[in-house]
Amino acid sequence: MSEVLFYRLERTTLDDVLPRLLERTRERGRRAVVRVGSAERMQALDAHLWTYSEQSFLAHGTAEMGHKSRQLIYLTTEDENPNRAEVLFLVGGAMAEDWRAPQLGGFARIVLLFDGRDPSALSTAQAAWRNAKEAGHDVTYWKQSDAGKWEKQS
Repeated sequence: MSEVLFYRLERTTLDDVLPRLLERTRERGRRAVVRVGSAERMQALDAHLWTYSEQSFLAHGTAEMGHKSRQLIYLTTEDENPNRAEVLFLVGGAMAEDWRAPQLGGFARIVLLFDGRDPSALSTAQAAWRNAKEAGHDVTYWKQSDAGKWEKQS
């Protein structure tokens, strides 16, 4: 089973947090798939990852760009892993349809980021937490403190 990390965003946005997590993933020599809940949000993230910092950018690809298997970071709205990634990020409302699905076992780590200020996103993430735990994944839940630091809740 995979390690599943739930990140409840309270003080920062996905646009602030995702690039840092992807940088850490790359520093560890791992490939990533970022599954996004909508094509519009994926296009916004695509542009953001190229420009989020004046000092850096995150090279990545999409189906539109081609060469799926060669991408170190691959953005998609589909349930796929064309670049043999070890880490799956679920963002912008994307969820695993079935936490028992064999293809999820191919990921060493699954990171679900959600807006803790949105009652619908919070409710969906809580259901996903229960389903992932029942499926046997090693699940942890992280919440931002008032100071913006990540604190493990369970």
